[in-house]
Amino acid sequence: MELRHLRYFAVLADELHFGRAAARLNMSQPPLSVAIRQLEERVGAQLFERTPKEVRLTPAGRALRASARRLLAQAEEAVSEARDVAAGIAGRLRIGFVGAMLYRGLPQALGVFQQRHPGVRVSLQELNSGEQLGELLHDRLDLGFVHTSRIPATLRQRLLVAEPFLCCLPTGHRLARRTTIGLRDLAGEPFVLFARAVSPDYHARILSICASAGFQPEIVHEVRHWLAVVSLVSQGLGVALVPQAMAHSRLPGAVFRPVGAAVAQSEAYAVWPAAPENPLVGDLMAILVAGVPAGAPGLTGRR
Repeated sequence: MELRHLRYFAVLADELHFGRAAARLNMSQPPLSVAIRQLEERVGAQLFERTPKEVRLTPAGRALRASARRLLAQAEEAVSEARDVAAGIAGRLRIGFVGAMLYRGLPQALGVFQQRHPGVRVSLQELNSGEQLGELLHDRLDLGFVHTSRIPATLRQRLLVAEPFLCCLPTGHRLARRTTIGLRDLAGEPFVLFARAVSPDYHARILSICASAGFQPEIVHEVRHWLAVVSLVSQGLGVALVPQAMAHSRLPGAVFRPVGAAVAQSEAYAVWPAAPENPLVGDLMAILVAGVPAGAPGLTGRR
């Protein structure tokens, strides 16, 4: 059964006159008559009683009229929804993120995005970089924020943040009063570090930074999230090198100090499927790279 047959039927059921119905449908009367006969054959029942003086609905026609109108309304709603999704007015946006993005302006940017797109349902999942890439490849995420530039060829990426690492210390630490920390001063200190299995890139980067200063860090705790790193440091369980954004966590018991020597940058990338293009991803990215709202921490807009 074709939707056009239901539409012809619904108009004729309103007009009960083939000439007026054909005029409303912007077609001639013979094709309308053929379409109605085809519909009756498909239904297996006569829908209209036709006499030289009038056209009337049969009981079967009256039963079909309500269902036809409902189906046509649902079809129009589906088309409208698809059109809105294509235009970025409605739909769903599934986002994965590493925890540091909470301090890089992502919540504020999402607030602006939701104001502009109140009909869009946004869902968030905190996942490590590897988990996000897997979810993106299996079409379970639309956009991810990761700490690696090594991505599959079917994904696109954009460098969103490049910021220095800071030294994170317990407030009572012997080095906490200094304004700048020398990397060599951290030799022999117990380190809290991102687990290698969770973020191999970050794990290797911290080891490389320490190696450049001539020492191997004494790793005593390995965790899955940057906030857990800072939390353990705040409780006096070690020191850490963390992205500058984590200074915005403001956990009591932890202080953040710049490192004297130049060190590798902490980078965050936005990653999304190359096809099909999701206009909602582009809209959120535009907000992020524009630095909206003003003063959002860590947003550089660099490619």
